[in-house]
Amino acid sequence: MAALGRDVVFEDFFPSMVEKLGSEGFLKELRNGFRVLMDEEREVITFESLKRNSALLGLEGMSDDELMCMLREGDLDGDGCLSEREFCVLMVRLSPDLMDKSRMWLAESVENVF
Repeated sequence: MAALGRDVVFEDFFPSMVEKLGSEGFLKELRNGFRVLMDEEREVITFESLKRNSALLGLEGMSDDELMCMLREGDLDGDGCLSEREFCVLMVRLSPDLMDKSRMWLAESVENVF
């Protein structure tokens, strides 16, 4: 489990989702989650769209600063919002088990090449 702030605790279900759905199915679910949170006009997750939809994630009690922190954590290009790619990368990075498995998959694929 990962903790965010004082009172919000997340259980990492991503590894079991990958096992059940496969990598393509898992990425499809991440993309569906992105679409729920995105600003429909800009097709990115903005601070406003995250704040408006935070209750869907059970995050209605988070402060504006905590929500901005989440955006900054995933904002790789510095534009102040999250693209679908940035969102998917952030979700995988926030899953310690998936990060460990991705390192294992990378090592196995490198071994198979040589």
